[in-house]
Amino acid sequence: MKILIVEDNRDITSNIADYLEPEGWQLDFADNGKLGLQLALDQYYDLVILDLMLPGMDGWQLCAELRCRANRHIPVLMLTARDSLNDKVKGFELGADDYLTKPFALEELKMRCQALIRRHELNQEHKLRLGPLVIDKPGNQVWREGQRLDLNPIPYKILLLLAQAYPRVVSRSELIERIWQDEPTDSDALRSHIYQLRQKLDKPFTSPMLHTLQQIGFTLKLPHEPS
Repeated sequence: MKILIVEDNRDITSNIADYLEPEGWQLDFADNGKLGLQLALDQYYDLVILDLMLPGMDGWQLCAELRCRANRHIPVLMLTARDSLNDKVKGFELGADDYLTKPFALEELKMRCQALIRRHELNQEHKLRLGPLVIDKPGNQVWREGQRLDLNPIPYKILLLLAQAYPRVVSRSELIERIWQDEPTDSDALRSHIYQLRQKLDKPFTSPMLHTLQQIGFTLKLPHEPS
């Protein structure tokens, strides 16, 4: 999981990092609201852990801006010393998915993070349908126009990420980061896997679905959409 922690207390961020990073979770940090919002909008995160009393832009405003401007729902866990019922109601009204008050147990924070991400995944269908493309996520199988595509693991992951992001363009750096995580590869390896994906996804058919935007990244387009 990739998590953004927006918190200006370095002791708290250090404790969270010491507890969660050994679990294999990738953590990014922002110590003010404006930087937190920028990162949340520019990069892909599975979850945002958000303090409320922040310099520059408070957590209330950050959450509201994120809900207005993000092109997908990013789960938000508010983590704050503000423990009144009114504060909790306000947090949920502004779009928070969960609310945890300080002081907190690190184990509870971890459990809540896992629960939020599972809850988010429960709202997604097992089969992702995009025009003539069908992806069976539990079975890791893909069909186009009823024809099954035999994809290797990395090209399959690339296709799934692009389909889930549709119609957004996914940058090369985001693909590399999300697929290889802590062991990033080089652009030549990515290029090889993109080539393999094109051979299976597009070559047997009349219209390509995988499109490259030079110096930007990759996107999927349906056959009737302009290139």
